[in-house]
Amino acid sequence: MQDWEIHSVEPHGEWGTVSLRKVTKRFGQTVAVDTVALEVEAGEFISLLGPSGCGKTTTLRMISGFECPTEGRVYISGQDVTDTPAHRRTVNSILQGYALFGHMTEADNVAFGLRVKRRSKQAIEGKVQEALNLVQLSDFRSRFPGQLSGGQKQRMALARAVVIKPDVLLLDEPLSALDLKLRRAMRFELTRLPNDLGMTFAFVTHDQTEAITMIDRNAVMDEGRIHQLGTPVEVYEHPALHFVAEFIGEVNMLEATVVGGDGDRTEVLLPSGHRLTCAPEGAAGLSPGTQVVIAIRPQRIVLAPEGGIESRDHAVVTGELRELLFLGDSTRGTVRLADGSELVATRYNEAGTHPFGLLRPGDRVDAGWRHGTACLVE
Repeated sequence: MQDWEIHSVEPHGEWGTVSLRKVTKRFGQTVAVDTVALEVEAGEFISLLGPSGCGKTTTLRMISGFECPTEGRVYISGQDVTDTPAHRRTVNSILQGYALFGHMTEADNVAFGLRVKRRSKQAIEGKVQEALNLVQLSDFRSRFPGQLSGGQKQRMALARAVVIKPDVLLLDEPLSALDLKLRRAMRFELTRLPNDLGMTFAFVTHDQTEAITMIDRNAVMDEGRIHQLGTPVEVYEHPALHFVAEFIGEVNMLEATVVGGDGDRTEVLLPSGHRLTCAPEGAAGLSPGTQVVIAIRPQRIVLAPEGGIESRDHAVVTGELRELLFLGDSTRGTVRLADGSELVATRYNEAGTHPFGLLRPGDRVDAGWRHGTACLVE
């Protein structure tokens, strides 16, 4: 596969930046987007991540120009484009349905934007071939969309979007119509494109796996607001809110009351009666009586026979192992505490061994996690 000709182009100045400044969008009495502020750097791959109806697509449409903010301003590449129509903005979009022209060949679909811009026939042919090489579809240029697979249609839509060299490429759940195998393949294709093309990508998705495997930063949205903005590691390991912790992957939540502490570690009491000395993120300085929620990822929890985990290095609770569930590449263990609450622990399977050793449902077990691997959420 040949490199596209703008492979060596590097963003400069404010080229490719996106700035949303206290942007609000109302539809009648409904607030779809509520005072969103967001700065996207040139060449960055950022996601707007959240459940259906959280405002992420409306936010993307305000960047593209298909919606006008009720309040606030939109800047692209340093220019205020709030009142600029969509066709005059230096952005391009890939929608869920791809919006391909069924009566045009693949090559003609890709060339459409260049023809609108009145490029010469020779220039169009060269650009189209480069774009098709980029997405590995040069052998299918004479086929019509109806003759292509779902993955090929998706790559064709990519070629058509990037061929005009937009400053910013907007993608609205472009992988949602693909099966699991194709989604995985296209994640790889999309991940390499921002660097290959030197342009900024903004990606809307509700799929947490896409967000944490493909993206430079995630803007996690709910009810029209950005609740946390950070790298995949930051939003996964250190969620700021209860909503973020539960939305990004699986998580255990334990309610607790602060009963003491020395500044570095905090003592908490669980409803199950367990008194823990722990050092979760954000615990320092909390006064006794404060109600907290401790979030621990299942992958951070280890299980052992009762009394088998050293409490000096771990926060430890004891309960009954209720279930072991084989999941293919991993096994999931569920522990019930005295108050009826449950903890889930997940371990990867290795050939010839059981990830939880000789433990079986009904056993009394310790469930522990190393100090510093839990966090507090609001």
